[in-house]
Amino acid sequence: MGCCDQPFTFEPEQGGGDPPKLSRRGLLKGAGAAAGALATLGGRAAAQAKPIKLAFCSQLLCVVPYEVARAGGHFANEGLDVELVYTRGGNAAMQSLVGSAVDYAATSLDVALQAYVRGADIRRFATTGRLPLFAIATAPRRADEIQRIEDLAGRTVGVSALGNADHALMLYLLRRANVDPTKVQFATLGPNLLEALRQGQVDAGLVQEPALTLVQKAGGRVLMNAMDSKDAERFLGGSYEFMGVAVRTPEIPARREEMEKLARALRNGLQALQAMSPEDLVKALPRELTTGADVSELREVIARYRGSLYPTSVAIDLEASNRVAESLKVAGLIPQGANTTGLYDTSIVGAG
Repeated sequence: MGCCDQPFTFEPEQGGGDPPKLSRRGLLKGAGAAAGALATLGGRAAAQAKPIKLAFCSQLLCVVPYEVARAGGHFANEGLDVELVYTRGGNAAMQSLVGSAVDYAATSLDVALQAYVRGADIRRFATTGRLPLFAIATAPRRADEIQRIEDLAGRTVGVSALGNADHALMLYLLRRANVDPTKVQFATLGPNLLEALRQGQVDAGLVQEPALTLVQKAGGRVLMNAMDSKDAERFLGGSYEFMGVAVRTPEIPARREEMEKLARALRNGLQALQAMSPEDLVKALPRELTTGADVSELREVIARYRGSLYPTSVAIDLEASNRVAESLKVAGLIPQGANTTGLYDTSIVGAG
């Protein structure tokens, strides 16, 4: 799902040119700037390497495979000088791709699906994540009263915004649990709903890490953790395609070799991160993302979830992709009759 995104609004291509820049400090603090403003973080590449721009949202667990591929030299080994462009959410990354400001965009699948059904001429050709980065947790004072998703009927659930990825996932899970969504009141609290949940201003909420760990420590109950493969199997029916890379369709013939190199570099990064120590994984991340964080807690989170979140192949799992499409149809974010099969280009690395 799309982290803290607003539903994608397709805007016709406006031509090339660089996106407006935003300082790293401004991005990570959320200082006032246009939603599409970008901050770039890139490393030095070997001489003669081909420069390309790859945009993605700056949610911490999303970026790990890309930063590992950069820090480990996997892009450079393929002759690529990849500039990782941090944006304010997956929709900003997708808008940058559609507007020709970047060469590729890595977003959650729900962002790509919504863009595609609204007319964006894009193709998704590689995956780097197989589970959404959300969990449903109760407020500590409601842990004894709410023990299942079914118990959310008549309760207030915190989400970032109506129509966002977390809201869509919650609607889908309620329907699977035979709970009428109209019996649940949603409170829109923005991306940082930790304190509202911890203080009991809402009965339950959809959180990410490290908020999930903090709520648990305060006594909250986890009703469903989509970052855990067992819970994903139980509540979602299996893997649930998440982060992946898209390109503009008309450019595929000219970029095919480059796309193959990019996919190989990401695959090698994904395989490397499974064997790296948690300490080295954290060191691979930009300091801007870890400054002020509890580094020991961050190491623990990455070590706990990497086996579930990150595949070792970049081949698109079509069955897992279909689950995402169906959830968006249930949530009303894409039409029931939408045909989304054309989004996927499996000619680069095949299908899972």
